Amino acid sequence: MRRTKEDAQQTRESLLDAAERLFAERGVSRTSLQDIAKAAGVTRGAVYWHFEDKTELFNAMMARTTLPMEDTLKSIDTEREANPLVELKASMMDVMRRIAHDPRTQRVFDIATLKVEYVDELSGIRERHLNVHGSCQSHVEATFRRAQSLGHIRADLNLHVLAVTYMALVNGLIHNWMLDQSRHDLVAAADAGIDVFLGGLR
Repeated sequence: MRRTKEDAQQTRESLLDAAERLFAERGVSRTSLQDIAKAAGVTRGAVYWHFEDKTELFNAMMARTTLPMEDTLKSIDTEREANPLVELKASMMDVMRRIAHDPRTQRVFDIATLKVEYVDELSGIRERHLNVHGSCQSHVEATFRRAQSLGHIRADLNLHVLAVTYMALVNGLIHNWMLDQSRHDLVAAADAGIDVFLGGLR
């Protein structure tokens, strides 16, 4: 039984690896489940044993890489953190360093940013994207609320607008870097840009 579970997990990882590679090369809409099965060296039936459809496979591929980063952001204690803005920046800089220096993370963000269309069978991917984005934005807003209660952010500022703008800054930095990595250093730009943004809230 243990060996069977290990084999099943290995097959699942092989499918995710193959999907990640093919999505990066061809784009998501131009990659079929049959293509992924062939690249992983398994039957199409094996794909359906692990994943209901391409949307579920895509979301599993994304989660494998992005969940640790989402957990890092959510680890900020928005009720008791003494330096919430410092922790918020630290968690985001961790994300930026992973994108800039870890090949798998970089590849997955490239796929999510530039290689997927939210149409037809892939419309379910948009739902996960919105859920993750909404969850992160809510946590950023809660972090700002904690900072405001401590006097680290001006009392007259709208926290929802701040969270929306902060997420736009972060997403814009990542998207622009993905389009052309030679234009700027992602980590350095994020370090300076986030400091300017947070500094303006005091």
